[in-house]
Amino acid sequence: MEGKYQAKKIEQKWQGIWKEKKSFQVTEDSRLPKYYLLEMFPYPSGRIHMGHVRNYTIGDVVARYKRMRGYNVLHPMGWDAFGLPAENAAIERGVHPKMWTEENILYMKTQLQRMGFSYDWEREFATCDPEYYRWNQWIFLKLYERGLAYKKSSSVNWCPSCKTVLANEQVIEGACWRCETAVTQKELEQWFFRITAYADELLEDLDRLDGWPDKVLTMQRNWIGKSIGAEILFPLADQDGSLRIFTTRQDTVYGATFVSLAVEHPLALELCSGTPQEKAVKAFVERIKKVTRRGEKEGEKEGVFTGAYCKNLFTGEKIPIYLADFVLMEYGTGAVMAVPAHDQRDFEFARKYCIPIRVVIQPQDKLLRADEMTEAYVDDGSMVESGPFSGLASHEGREKIAIYLEEKGWGKKDIRYRLRDWGISRQRYWGTPIPMIYCDKCGIIPVPEKDLPVRLPGVGPLAGKGGSPLVESAVFLEVRCPKCGGPARPETDTMDTFVDSSWYFLRYVSPKFDSAPFASEKASYWMPVDQYIGGVEHAVLHLLYARFFTKALRDLALARVDEPFTNLLTQGMVCKETYKCAEHDWLFPGDLVGSEKEGWRCPNCSKPVERGRVEKMSKSKKNIVDPEELTAAYGADTARLFALFAAPPEKDLEWSDQGVEGSHRFLSRLWRFVFQHRDVLFHATSDLHTKGLPPQLRELRRLIHRTIKKVTADIEGRFHFNTAIAAVMELFNGLSLAAKDESTLKEGASLIRGGLESIVVLLYPFVPHMASELWEELGHQESLDEVPWPVYSQEALEEEQWLIVVQVDGRVRGRITVPADASSELVEAEALADPKVKGFLHGREVQRVIQVPRRLVNIVLEG
Repeated sequence: MEGKYQAKKIEQKWQGIWKEKKSFQVTEDSRLPKYYLLEMFPYPSGRIHMGHVRNYTIGDVVARYKRMRGYNVLHPMGWDAFGLPAENAAIERGVHPKMWTEENILYMKTQLQRMGFSYDWEREFATCDPEYYRWNQWIFLKLYERGLAYKKSSSVNWCPSCKTVLANEQVIEGACWRCETAVTQKELEQWFFRITAYADELLEDLDRLDGWPDKVLTMQRNWIGKSIGAEILFPLADQDGSLRIFTTRQDTVYGATFVSLAVEHPLALELCSGTPQEKAVKAFVERIKKVTRRGEKEGEKEGVFTGAYCKNLFTGEKIPIYLADFVLMEYGTGAVMAVPAHDQRDFEFARKYCIPIRVVIQPQDKLLRADEMTEAYVDDGSMVESGPFSGLASHEGREKIAIYLEEKGWGKKDIRYRLRDWGISRQRYWGTPIPMIYCDKCGIIPVPEKDLPVRLPGVGPLAGKGGSPLVESAVFLEVRCPKCGGPARPETDTMDTFVDSSWYFLRYVSPKFDSAPFASEKASYWMPVDQYIGGVEHAVLHLLYARFFTKALRDLALARVDEPFTNLLTQGMVCKETYKCAEHDWLFPGDLVGSEKEGWRCPNCSKPVERGRVEKMSKSKKNIVDPEELTAAYGADTARLFALFAAPPEKDLEWSDQGVEGSHRFLSRLWRFVFQHRDVLFHATSDLHTKGLPPQLRELRRLIHRTIKKVTADIEGRFHFNTAIAAVMELFNGLSLAAKDESTLKEGASLIRGGLESIVVLLYPFVPHMASELWEELGHQESLDEVPWPVYSQEALEEEQWLIVVQVDGRVRGRITVPADASSELVEAEALADPKVKGFLHGREVQRVIQVPRRLVNIVLEG
C-alpha cells in the first residue's frame, strides 16, 4: 500500500474485480429473503449529471447494505430510451435517433460503471429495443381485448408547423416549444387506455402504501380527484334541451344565479347562434382555446355572455349562461352551477360582470350580507333562503336535496373523478408503433400476436416539419388486412413513452424471457419492488401509470401483486448557490475571483458580489457540475460521500466546493491513518469485546459499539446517511486520538484495529472502492460484500461506572463515581468518605442513608 490516497487507481482495480467476479449478479433463491432495490431508470441524454450521481448513490448504499445483512438483492439498471429529445437531437445533428441513443447509452453506462454502482448489468435493456417494445404492443392488444384500450376523438394541443400533438409542458406561452408556432386546439382521433376503470382501486389502495411520502399520496389523491355530489338539470329557457351540471355543493343550489360553460362545451357556440352575442362569443372561444393550463392560473377571471338563459328549477328563476375561462371540459360536465356567494371564482366573476349574489349558507358566528361581502364564504353552515330546506345544516341539506332531485326527476346522486383516461397517441417516430391496422372493409383490426413486434422502419434524416415520418414510409405503410387479406393501412401514431416506464420493473425480473412480457414465477419471487427511488416530479403520472399497469397485468393473470412499489423515496434536487453582481447579474461560485476570506468579486468588473439565491442545477442555467471532472479530480468515492453527507436524501442538496474538498480530506486522513499505523495494527488481533481496559480505551470501546448501533439505525429504514457518516467520522476522530499516544496504541492495538475494521465495514456501502482496498490491506481475503454487517454489543454500550449525586439532608453536596457493579454498601461507604461530603457532616450522627440505585444517595442527619 502506498502512503498517498490514489483514488483513480484504486477505483479502476475494484471495478475490474467486481466485473470479473460478476459480484452483483443474482438469481432467485428461496433460502434467502429477497430485496428488490430500484432507482428510476434514466433517459440516455448523453451524460450523467449530479442528480443522477445522488439518486443512484442513495440506491447503491441500500443495495450494498442489504447484501451485507443477508438479503438476496436485485439491483438492475436500464434505459428509458424512446422519446422526443432523441428526435430533436436527430434533427439538430442530422443523425438517426437510434444512433444518437445507442451512443449515449454506451457513454452513460461507462460513466455509471466508473461510479462503482452495484448493478446487475446482465439484466440491462433499452426500451427502444424491439425485444422490449414488442411487449408494449402485446400488452396493448391484451388491454384492447378487455376494452381497456380504445380510440375516440379528443381535443389536443396541436402545432400546425410540426404537425404533432404537444403535452401541456411543451406549450410555452401559447407557442410550440420547438418552433415557436402558435399552438391551436384540434380534435383528433386518439388511442386511450381506460385507466378510469381502476379509479376507485387506485384511490383506495393508497391507504395501503405506508412506505410512501405523505406528499406523494396527497398528490395522487388529488389527481384522481374523487368527488361525491349530484348531477342537476338546468333546462334551457327559450329552446329545447337542458344543461347537465355536476356539483359537490347541491346545498347551495338556491344561490345559483348563473351557469358558466367551458369554451369546448358542445352548446358553447350553438347557444349564441343568431344572437347579437355570436361574434363576441366566437372571438372569445378562439382566444381562450389557445391558452394552455387553463384553470390553473391566478388573477382576473374572464367570460362572455352567450345571449342564452336556463332555468334554476329550485328558484324558478331564469338565469344567464356565460362562457368562462376557468371552467374546464375535463371536470364534471363542462358546465358549472355558479353560486357567487359560496365559491371564490364565481364571486370574482359575478362582481366583474354585475351578476346577482345571493347568500344561502350562513356561518354560526356572524351574519353575511351579499352587498358587504369581500370574498365568498365557502365553508359549511346553516341553509337559509332555500325553500323547504332552510334551517338544515349543509351536510344534511346535501343529502336531502340529492334525494329530492331523484324524486322530482331533476337529477341524481353522482360521483365524478378528476382522473381522465390516458391518451397514449403521439404523432412521432421515436416510440413504440401502435399495433393496429385499418381496413376499409373490416374496420380496425389488431395486428396478430405472431406478427409482433411491429418494428420501426429505417428512415432518412428527420426534418422537424410535417409530422411523423411513418406517414411517408413506404415500407411501414405496406400492410395487408389480417382478416380479409386486402389492402390496409397501419396505425402511424406511436405510444406515449410513459408506456415504456409503466412496467419496466417487471421486465427486469426476466429480461430475456421471450414467451411473455416477464416470467410470472420470477415476478412472484421478486415483486413487489421493496424500495423505489426517484424524483418527486414523477409523483403523479409515472407512479400512477405504473400502478395502473400492475393492476391490469394482475387481471391478465401475469402479475401477482396489487401494487408495484412497497416503499418510495423521493430524493431532493441538487442546487447551487448564486451570487449577485450589480452590473453583470447572477453568477455562480465557479465564475468568481477572490476567496472566502478576502471576499468574492465579479470576474468581469472586479466589484464585490453579494450572496444570492439557490437554484437547481440545469444545463439551461449553465450552473452544472460535471461528474466526470469531479471524479477525475477527487475520485468516485469522494463524489459519493459528498452526495450523501451534504444533506438528507429527501432534502435538496446545496452544492459546495468546500464540502467536496472536506469529504476528500476525510478519506485521505483515513487512508494515511491505516498506512501510518499499519505495522502495529496488521499484527494485532481485532477485538471489540476486551474488558478490563483503562478509562480512555473503555470509552473508545463504548464509542465503537455506539457508532455501529447508530449507523445501522440511520441506514435501516430511515436513510439518514448524513448522520451515519457523521457518526463514523466521530469514531475515526476517537481512534486517531487514542493512537496518538504510543503506549495507548500498543496496549489497545486489538481494540483500535477492531474499531478501524468497523469503520471500513460501515463505510463500505458509501465508499466501496476505498473500503475494499483498506480491507484487503488489513490482511483480509474475502470480499467486503461477503462480510456480515457488524453487530453492536448492548453490554458494551452500558456505562462501566455510575456517577452518583450525594445529598446531605436533601441538598446536593457532592458527586462520586462508583463501578457499575458496586454494592449498596460500597456506594454508601464511598459517599460518606467523600471529602466534600464529609465537610457538611460537622461531626453529627448519621440517622439513615437513602439510596436511589445508580442515581442518588441522601444522607439524613440527626436533628
